[in-house]
Amino acid sequence: MSKVKSGLWVQALLWRLNRLAVPVVVRQRGDGDAGAVLLKLSYLDGTALVLSQTRDGSGNPAWIRATGPDPASEEKAEAYIERSLKIDGDLWVLEIEDPRKIFAPEEPIL
Repeated sequence: MSKVKSGLWVQALLWRLNRLAVPVVVRQRGDGDAGAVLLKLSYLDGTALVLSQTRDGSGNPAWIRATGPDPASEEKAEAYIERSLKIDGDLWVLEIEDPRKIFAPEEPIL
């Protein structure tokens, strides 16, 4: 099974979020072929959840809660994103405004 290019995957997610009427901004464009993706789910109440792409034990796509199991402060979420960008210049960062908490990625969250 071949891996989907990051740019194409991001376009598909943007389309899906548009259909859900969930605002999203591409804050950082990463490598179109193989850049990793961070999703910042901003709940517009001062909290956010950052999801980072990973793989499960079988090699299937999944997500981890990069800022912990519960929503974190906006400051903690931003600090994580800034540290990640310093480490990986090919990183995609998408910020999703989801105060209704209706978005969930198709891949499992570990």
